[in-house]
Amino acid sequence: MKTRRVVVTGLGAITPLGNNLTDYWNNLIAGVSGAAPITRFDASKFKTRFACEVKGFNVEEYLDRKEARKMDPFSQYGVCSAIQAVRDAGLDGENAFDPDKAGVIWGTGIGGLQTFQDECLAFAKGDGTPRFNPFFIPKMIADICSGHISIMFGMRGPNFTTVSACASSTNSIIDAALYIRLGKADIIVAGGSEAAVCEAGVGGFNAMHALSTRNDSPETASRPFDVDRDGFVLGEGAGCLILEELEHALKRGAKIYAEVAGGGLTADANHITAPHPEGLGAINVMQNALQDAGMAADQIDYVNVHGTSTPLGDVAETKAILKVFGEHAFKLNISSTKSMTGHLLGAAGAIEAIACVLAVQNDIIPPTINHFNDDPALDNKLNFTFHKAQKRIVNAALSNTFGFGGHNASVIVKKYIA
Repeated sequence: MKTRRVVVTGLGAITPLGNNLTDYWNNLIAGVSGAAPITRFDASKFKTRFACEVKGFNVEEYLDRKEARKMDPFSQYGVCSAIQAVRDAGLDGENAFDPDKAGVIWGTGIGGLQTFQDECLAFAKGDGTPRFNPFFIPKMIADICSGHISIMFGMRGPNFTTVSACASSTNSIIDAALYIRLGKADIIVAGGSEAAVCEAGVGGFNAMHALSTRNDSPETASRPFDVDRDGFVLGEGAGCLILEELEHALKRGAKIYAEVAGGGLTADANHITAPHPEGLGAINVMQNALQDAGMAADQIDYVNVHGTSTPLGDVAETKAILKVFGEHAFKLNISSTKSMTGHLLGAAGAIEAIACVLAVQNDIIPPTINHFNDDPALDNKLNFTFHKAQKRIVNAALSNTFGFGGHNASVIVKKYIA
């Protein structure tokens, strides 16, 4: 069966490194850390007192205050990144698209955690009388952001949310590409958002011993591939990509950032939080993505790794890369942009896919910052793009995201060639 080609025609970003695409990319390339002491709440009694928060975000630049109050922060971030991407793609004018052939597939790992926490705390402090905000449920549920986006732009095509922990928004991009390939839609707003920097989020991940506790140096706490890494840094925000069928994009004269070549989805079937020790699920998902794209391993130039800065995860992913790419692994550029953004959970795949799209477009690899000491458990002959961005021709890039529960997703983007 001949399938249709899928391209990226719009991008939007609300991140710890900037609240628009330009600021995000420039700070990523400059190697800026988004980590700092938590300002959202008093974290003085927590094991981890820092995070990669979104900074200087004003939702009223995009939304009416009354409408914004009906949304949890994860939806606010998501809707605002989608507004940016729709504008960037030139789809914000009248009759810009067929509403029945335009959809939204959005990812989040948790959804409205801040809302859930606040409503439960308020009830617990009361006299037992159930006084809940009427928007409690519609603010909290994970699927609501895709609903808001579709309502805002009148998109009546496929509409749902992918929830696969930290693989969620890569999952959304892959699903969106598949729906377009199969003719179910011409345009899909894809991506993900997360807003878990709250007491419940930080406390919950602390209880799992998943977060770095390097409170004396937040900006250097996310240390992928460093021997002294001690956990990930929690981040928040959103990333949005407009995926579009190629002929539809060409017909309307859209700019094309890159082509979505293929994707893979697998499970470790191993442990609820730990990766397969030999990276089996990661091996399979990268191989599946290459097969789906019809590409050989030596056609990939850059791998944006999951690279969370956890002791087990970084080792397993490195083993998987060596297995999949063989000798070509040493010709790759590899980097973990989580060293700068922190880990955006369900939104990680979206902002990292954007980093891959821009690496392909601009022929530059964002760095892995905060490397101080090699880990003897890793093959340190690999090019982890430590410290500084590197210029090279990037014809194709692969982005990995792996989630609790053993969920794995990889997506490949490449230069668009007519």
